Amino acid sequence: MLREGICPHERIGNFWSLLKRGIRGTYVSVEPFHLFRYLDKQSFRFTERKDNGAGRFVKVVAGVIGKALRYAKLIGKSGGDGLPQKTIS
Repeated sequence: MLREGICPHERIGNFWSLLKRGIRGTYVSVEPFHLFRYLDKQSFRFTERKDNGAGRFVKVVAGVIGKALRYAKLIGKSGGDGLPQKTIS
């Protein structure tokens, strides 16, 4: 919905500004492999920006109950099945 005085392009500009500031100010290095994770995090924070930190934390915890992210998958050393990826020489 459009509100008077607020255009969608202003919102997306605000989002990108916050994303760039977050990457430059928080993270030392952003690998392209993990970029979608940084975008997901910033998107969640932007969407829930009117909620306080405790409210966002409760939503995050509710979303991760019963889910696991193995280290090998996190660093890209395995496929979705947890087995190491095969390389072809």
